[in-house]
Amino acid sequence: MMITLPPKVTDRAFARLAEINRDAGGAKALRVAVEGGGCSGFQYDIRLDEPTEDDLVLEGRGQKVVVDSISLPFLSDATIDFSEELIGARFTVDNPNATSSCGCGTSFSV
Repeated sequence: MMITLPPKVTDRAFARLAEINRDAGGAKALRVAVEGGGCSGFQYDIRLDEPTEDDLVLEGRGQKVVVDSISLPFLSDATIDFSEELIGARFTVDNPNATSSCGCGTSFSV
């Protein structure tokens, strides 16, 4: 039997989400979903959204990160972070379930 562990969200990701919501004057959740497609078979869909009944809600710093029940097994024990690099700043997913990924960082296979 495979155990599904919820993804972890770093304090840096919650802090950046708090900045985004403060600047936008709202309180949206960060949705992290997995969809078919991308150059490796699956891709991450990371966007601001409203939580639904079907979501796992991860909370920190007064912010919410949500994952739907279909995406949850693909994100088991993953870490959701915020990265600032020369190529730009973005939310990232460090996913131990991905057997390979591509250079763009948003596409992976299992």
